[in-house]
Amino acid sequence: MTLNFNLSNMQRLVEQLSLEASVERIKVSQAAAELQQYCLQNASKDALLVGVPTGSNPFREPRSCAIF
Repeated sequence: MTLNFNLSNMQRLVEQLSLEASVERIKVSQAAAELQQYCLQNASKDALLVGVPTGSNPFREPRSCAIF
């Protein structure tokens, strides 16, 4: 039973390692350059950088209606 269990674990480990070895890799410098370029291209759409228009902000405080 123990031998069978270990064999099963080893087969899963080999499958996982084969999968990880087949992943295409790029240099960190290339990934950083691509990430920086993406951030610069999309900065105008980032709500944290440009803010959210008051009318379309779903998190704004609800207005109360008062009758005088």
